[in-house]
Amino acid sequence: MKKLENMEYDALLSSFKKLLKQNGLKFTTQREVILKTLYSNNDHFTPDTLYFLIKEKYPELNVGIATVYRTLNILESEDIATSISFGSQGKKFELGNKPHHDHIICKKCNTIIEFEDKAIEKRQEQIAKEKGFKLTGHLMQLYGICSKCQKEEKGE
Repeated sequence: MKKLENMEYDALLSSFKKLLKQNGLKFTTQREVILKTLYSNNDHFTPDTLYFLIKEKYPELNVGIATVYRTLNILESEDIATSISFGSQGKKFELGNKPHHDHIICKKCNTIIEFEDKAIEKRQEQIAKEKGFKLTGHLMQLYGICSKCQKEEKGE
């Protein structure tokens, strides 16, 4: 699959159709709506929240939760979508066409904040080089308690 960063929707849709065909699956309106919803939102979705959003925005569309799960798995298998694991709470997905970024995640409310830091990126490359690796990618997730949850803990 070609690099997706900043890919326009039509090109992304074309890649998705090819992916489905390669996997012996049909292109359907339901699958397109799943892709379009991911593309149109900067949020991180569990399969369930994505399903309910689609049901709300497209009440006439007959889409099943199993289709959402299968489609997300197909998208993730080809890096069209990426996920963050929340252990027993499952995964949250986002479209993989954004420029590289990392995440900081609140352990209380699961808020996800995306960030970029050139110094961290440079240091990771240095470490990989020092260890004899050619860095091909990475995923960094920082965990903590967000300011809102900290205030709630203090009773503010």
